[in-house]
Amino acid sequence: MQQRAGFQKGRSGNPSGRPRGSRSRATLALEVIFDGEAKEISRKAIEFAKAGDTVALRLCLERLVPPRRDRPVPFALPPIDTAADLTKATAALLDAVAQGDLTPSEAAELGRLVDVHLKAVEATEFASRLAALEQSTKAKS
Repeated sequence: MQQRAGFQKGRSGNPSGRPRGSRSRATLALEVIFDGEAKEISRKAIEFAKAGDTVALRLCLERLVPPRRDRPVPFALPPIDTAADLTKATAALLDAVAQGDLTPSEAAELGRLVDVHLKAVEATEFASRLAALEQSTKAKS
């Protein structure tokens, strides 16, 4: 496939990318259209919400209290030092969901963290067993 003159494969025409905080033409156009109208539009949305318009009500509430993406989860997870400790951790997660201390999605996220930690523990155990095996092989030679 031929390339046009002045362009190199794998090299961006704008290596630094779009400047941070810059706005698109559409955003700038909307700002011009709504300039000076924001207060009046907000007031109208509040009136609709007060009149029972559920879409307007949701819009107003989302602006007042945006949905929380993440939150700290106070939960004591048993230590996981070996693969055998995994059952204690998963049992604690299941119990916390059953008791209502954690939501199922929070428990699932913590379960993923437990899984990552378990893989790290297994890798460490494997490395130490391999080192011990190599050491015993060298001692026998």
